[in-house]
Formats: sequence, structure tokens, C-alpha cells
Amino acid sequence: MSSSIPRVVIVGAGIVGCSLADELTARGWTDVTVLDKGPLPLTGGSTSHAPGLVFATNSSRSMSRFAAYTAAKFKSLDCFLDVGGLEVATTPERVDELHRRHGFATSWGLQSEVVDAERCLELYPLLDRGRILAGLHTPDDGLAKAVKASATQAEQATARGARFIGGMDVTSIDRSNGRVTAVRAGEHTFEADIVVCCAGFWGPELGELLGMTVPLQPLAHQYAHTTELDLPSRRARTEAVLPILRHQDERLYYREHGDHLGIGSYHHRPMPVDSRELGSSENVTAQNMPSSMPFTEADFADAWQRSTELLPTLEHAKIQHAFNGIFSFTPDGAPIVGESREVQGLWVSEAIWVTHSAGVAKSLAEQMITGHSEIDMHECDLYRFEKTDLVPSNVARTSAQNFVEVYDIIHPLQPKVEPRPLRVSPFYGRQQELGAMFLDGAGWERPHWYESNSVLLEQLPEQWQAPKREPWSAKFWSPISAVEAWRTREAVAMYDMTPLRRLEVGGPGALALLQKLTTNQLDKKVGSVTYALMLDATGGVRSDVTVARVAEDRFQVGVNGPLDEDWMLRHAGSDVYVRDITGATACIGLWGPSARKVLAPLTSADISHTGLKYFNGRTIHVGGIDVLALRLSYVGELGWELYTDADTALRLWDTLWEAGQAHGVVAAGRSAFNSLRLEKGYRSWGTDMTTEHDPYQAGLGFAVRKAKGDFVGASALHEGGDGPVLTCLTLDDPSHVVMGKEPVLRDGTVVGYVTSAAYGYTVGRTVAYAWLPAGLQPGDHVAVQYFRDLLPATVMAEPLVDPDMNKIRC
Repeated sequence: MSSSIPRVVIVGAGIVGCSLADELTARGWTDVTVLDKGPLPLTGGSTSHAPGLVFATNSSRSMSRFAAYTAAKFKSLDCFLDVGGLEVATTPERVDELHRRHGFATSWGLQSEVVDAERCLELYPLLDRGRILAGLHTPDDGLAKAVKASATQAEQATARGARFIGGMDVTSIDRSNGRVTAVRAGEHTFEADIVVCCAGFWGPELGELLGMTVPLQPLAHQYAHTTELDLPSRRARTEAVLPILRHQDERLYYREHGDHLGIGSYHHRPMPVDSRELGSSENVTAQNMPSSMPFTEADFADAWQRSTELLPTLEHAKIQHAFNGIFSFTPDGAPIVGESREVQGLWVSEAIWVTHSAGVAKSLAEQMITGHSEIDMHECDLYRFEKTDLVPSNVARTSAQNFVEVYDIIHPLQPKVEPRPLRVSPFYGRQQELGAMFLDGAGWERPHWYESNSVLLEQLPEQWQAPKREPWSAKFWSPISAVEAWRTREAVAMYDMTPLRRLEVGGPGALALLQKLTTNQLDKKVGSVTYALMLDATGGVRSDVTVARVAEDRFQVGVNGPLDEDWMLRHAGSDVYVRDITGATACIGLWGPSARKVLAPLTSADISHTGLKYFNGRTIHVGGIDVLALRLSYVGELGWELYTDADTALRLWDTLWEAGQAHGVVAAGRSAFNSLRLEKGYRSWGTDMTTEHDPYQAGLGFAVRKAKGDFVGASALHEGGDGPVLTCLTLDDPSHVVMGKEPVLRDGTVVGYVTSAAYGYTVGRTVAYAWLPAGLQPGDHVAVQYFRDLLPATVMAEPLVDPDMNKIRC
């Protein structure tokens, strides 16, 4: 970089680019240039026509926090209409969903209230009382004045030294020695140390300039303005008075525009758009912009009918003008944010709606300047996607599904519709024969239970039987899971662990790299296996990994996903290679007290407790094939993770299956696995802990060995903080079940929220982990808010099952 203050060029002067310029310059990075192909301030992108809804309630804590910051900032800039929000229910299922959303809001510290129909009418008098069952009132939500907010932030950034230039169509991004050096727009060249792509639905085109895939799909979304109505805003001579109204049962929303009503509709077919075929960004006006396409009236007909039923005053109105506005959708519905690994200094900030704009910009500015965001960003990371997610046809299909499901009631386990099946393990055919119920994860077909085990329900001891569940928690669940947990604890089970991502890290510098990136001591003998964490510079938990030393300079590393591979590749030198071997291999978890009885006769290797100790591994021969046997168990029982090549994996399955028949072997799925791992107190990264938590808060201090020498995040670690800690709970009533993200109360006050939860078949009640204040002791009483109910719960010492590890170490 040419000076201590880097030269930053932001491509895109919509609300994201303007927000980022403001956040950067407010932190002292004042050499900022913002370019846009359109005129300023109305550039013609999505911001120019955005309705400006800011709803903070979200199942994602990070997304809720982004939205809350956006609302607070725009209020401070006088660019926000503080009207609140109202989501209405016209079906019993939606009433339940509003209670669930109220739980999200409560968990994340937002103000919300589930109100009855009469209160809905008080808040929004235009509603048809006969159709409303209940509503969710969120008083801090409101309407962002998107164009004004962009202009105001641009003015603030300009006052600090930034410059904004319109009419600049970027044609290339120069680079040298692996980093960006300049941005070219026609004959104009802008030297840069950092380039940030905030181009909205034009982002994929910019990505193509450097061979980067930006997986978003532009889709058209209908928005209509009615003719004049007698609205409260008209009488008050202001833009809006009524709260934002959302009618998710019909995928519709409404906001005032002075004397007429704006209607936004997802109540139509997905309409993908190729951004390269849009109109020019020159001569942009409010009526003529490339992000606004001609209105397709036929697609709106049913939405209009539903609107007149909900709001009878519309029976005497018409559509005055309307358009199909373009927005960006991604394969998982979240933004795309991060720095290119291949081109240093090239950042992406895409697929961000007005709702989250300032919040994401703040976190991105923090990442750029300090390397760390206060809010965890893994759900938005550029490198979170699997390779299959990046295939253009898959981007289009999954993004279209996200459009359709914007207002749907989405169950936490709800799988993708398509493309499926996409990734299958070598055992897929056998699993189908056993009646596997597949859900998807990272594109993999993953059995959650097996119908073949239903014949064992009659044999299930009474103490193992699960209570009858209410419909929500029973969705994507089966009592067969209890059978699979029982047989794992008392006999033996085979789990397909193939989808768990694993990397091969090798070369002369492999040990040094892993020592630098992880918290535990890895300089051990060949055959050792070590559980460790990867931290960021502030000591936050980036991931947890299992590292097996299979040779002096080669390691097999079990990781959580693509972000871990990206992190290692960013730090790897020329003397290290990092290779994803997941698809080339397969893994069976053989676990249970009879696991050794199944495996021992199949191999000449000594797999006794002394011959192959816990957290050790070696290559053995099973059924005539090489198998890497790691003495690990994430269900808390004796057993091994057994790895082999994909082409020999089916032989391994069949060999173990045949040998296991005499010992009562069953195939078991993820539903039982999740129950068993919670009973054992094993954490799930991304759910139980993130970069917002340190190892000691997460109960993982045992995996930190500061004495081994320096590693990323070591200097930031301090034991004994007073922040929240991850705490084990059980629900007092064995018939109660929760699923995660519910608020936890103590003496009537919200003190935290649940992360993971599952019914514990061994302990006979639901096990939940929650972030709660330090100082709570086993035996202390709390309550978990589940929909309408407060469920009594008790703080427990962990782990709940086999705390002395006798079952594993035998």
C-alpha cells in the first residue's frame, strides 16, 4: 500500500456502497472513491426503487443484529420512518409461526409482542377483522428512506475525504503480484490498494472480470402503487403512519406512500433476470431505470384479489402504476461478503437488501480495518458455499426456491427441494434398501433415521421410549430415532459419516501450519489424534477440528466446512498443500458397546484398548481393504471412525453389516446422533459457538495449550471472564421438547437463548445447551419459552452420560 491509509475503491453507489464509505471514513480510512455506472444519487440499481422495509426479526441472530443496527443508524440520520411493523396471521399455522418469531426476537433482544385481532385492528384499521387471527407487533421496525439514506451517508463520507463519481462503468480491475492495483472505467483509471464490489445484481459481471464466482441470481419482484386512498398518512400529511404490514400467508406486504398504498408481492412465479440484458444506466429517472422492468399484470392478478380481501378499502381502488423490480437472491438467502483468496485486496459485498445494509457495512468495515467483525459473519462469508452450490444452474434453481419461500413457514430441518439427489455416499443404495429418511446437508443426502428399524419399536424398553410430540417438533422426526439411540447405547450401530468434510494437509510445512492455526499441541507421534480449535485474532472460535497425524508430514483434518479449507489455504505457504478428500473417501462410525465384537474378527490388527487407544489411529485391513481406523466417538460409546477410499467403501459397509448381525447391529441416522452427542456435551460449531465466543466461554478450554507456543488468537485469550457461558439444561417435564434459538428466562427476565436441543433418549428428557450468565450452578432453575409456553428447566452438570468416560475408554 502506498501509505498508512489504503486507497479504497468501492464499485457501486447504492445503499451498500454508500453505507460502507460512511463506515470506513468514520474509522479513519478516508481515501475512499465510490464509482457507479449510473448517475448520482439515483443510480438505477435496486436501491433506487427499494420499498425500504426494515424488519429485524430473523431466525439468524447475525441478520437480526444487522437489521437492528440499520434501523438505529438511519433513525439517527433522519432517514427512517419509525412506524413499526405488523405481521398478521390468517391461519392457525401462521399464529404458531408468529409465536416462534416472537421467540426469535426475544432471544436476540428485540421488542415484539404477539397481539390479538382487536389490537391488530387498532394498529392497522384497514384490515378485515373477520380474516385476522393474531399479529406480531414489532415497534422498532420501520421504513428506511433508501435513496436519502444513501445520499446522507455519501455526504458524511465526502466531508471526511471520500469522493463519489457517477457515470463510471467499470471495465477492468488491474492486479499485480496477486493483489489489486487499480480500477478502470473506460479511459479513467483509479489506483487502489483495496477494491470492494458493491454492485448489487451486477456483481456476477464484476466477478467475471477476475474469474471469481459471485453466486447470486437477480429476480424480478412485483411492486404496485394504488390510486389515491383515504389513508392515515394522507390525513397526517406525511409519508407513512401505519406500520409496515406483512401478510405472509399470501406472500404480500404493504406500506403507505402518502395518499396511496404500496403493495409488494412474492405471490408470483420466480422471474429470473440476466443482468447483461438490462437497459442502460444513462439518463436514469424515477420512471426509467435498469432495475425496473415492465409490470406483468397477469402475475399480479391473484395478489390483487388477496389484497382486496385483506384490505376491503382496496375494492374501490385500482393500480395506478407498477413495475417488476430486480433484487438479488443467493442459494441460501444470505448476503455474500468477504475478501478474495486469490486476489488480495479484492472484497465482495453483495446480495444485501436495504434491511441489513448499514449493519453489514459496519461489520465489513471492521473486518477490513481490524480483521474482525463484532458480529459473527460466517453465514455471509464468500467462501461458505460448496462447489456444487456455485454451478450456475444450481445457483438459479436454489435462488428461485428462496424467492418462493421468502414468507413461508420454514422448519429448521426443512430440506431443499432441488437439485436432489446431488451428493450421495457410496452407501446410498444400501441406505435406500433400509428405508432411509434423507434430509440434505451441504448438498449431501443424509439419513436421519431408517424405516427398517421400525420393527424394533415393539422391543424398545419403556425407559427409552420418547413422548408423543406436538406437530411442529414431530416434523422431520420419527420415534424410530429412539430405537437407533437405544441400540447405539446398548449394542452397536453404523453411522454414515461420509458427509463430514475432511482435508488432507501435507508437506514439509504441514505441522507448522497446523500448529499456527490451532489451539492444541499437534507435535505428537504418528497415529495420534487431537481435538483442537481454530481461533481468529481476537480469540473467537472460528471452528473446531479433529487432527489425525497419519505420517510425519501428512495429517487428516476433520473440519466443519469450506470456510475451514479457505482459512488454511490463506495461511499455507509453498511447502504445504491443503486438499479436500471428502468426495474421494467414505467414513462409517461404528459405535456401541459391541463395536469391538464386530470389528475384531474382521482384522488381524490389535484393536484392544491397549492396542489402539482412545484418540489414536492406524491403518488396518478389513475385508481385504485398507481402512484408517480412528479411535473416536462423538456419541459417547466405544468405537471407531473407519475411513476408506470411495471405491472400496461399499465392501466395508457390507463386511461390517454382515458381521454385525450377530450383535444386533442397526444403521442409525443423524437424529439419533444429535441426541447422543448432546447427552455427551459435544459442541457443534456454528450452532453452539462462533467467533463471538472464546474457548473458555464455550466450555472448550481443555483444547487450549498456550504452552505449546504462539498460535492465532493466543494473545487474546484470558480465562475467567464475566461474559455468558454455554450451559447444559434439561427440561423438567419429560414430555416437553424444544428445538433451538428459544429464549431462556430466569425469574421472569430473559437471560439468554438456546443453541442446540434434542430429546435425550438415554436420560429421558430434552437436553438443551444455552448461552446464559456465568455463575449459574447445577440445580438452578430457569424456563425456556417455546411458542406460547414457558417450560421449566434445570441447569445440569455436564456431560449427562458417562462423565468419567468409562464407556469410551475400554
